[in-house]
Amino acid sequence: MSARRFVRRRPFATLLLLLLVVLLGWGWRERAALWAFPDIISAYTAKEYCSCRYVMNNDVGYCHRYVKQWLPFSGFVDDRASKQVTVSGMGRTNTAQWLGERQGCRLQP
Repeated sequence: MSARRFVRRRPFATLLLLLLVVLLGWGWRERAALWAFPDIISAYTAKEYCSCRYVMNNDVGYCHRYVKQWLPFSGFVDDRASKQVTVSGMGRTNTAQWLGERQGCRLQP
């Protein structure tokens, strides 16, 4: 079967195949950003919760609602004694710690 005949007989399959090729090309081009994405979820949540709770001195319930995202995180630990927040999500874990009034919260390496 020739390519022209395939396109005429199966236009939706051709369109899906073309879409798949374009999507794979885009994914390859953006691979660094896509690889970093899972880390962003837990890092953002840890840093923003730490800032909400320990810099702005908001209550726990408010800060949980403030950092809620459409992608859920799997683990959350708020160590009030050391003012440190650890969040796990999408296979990555990040920790933010309050350093002081002038420094605020910082992600730990």
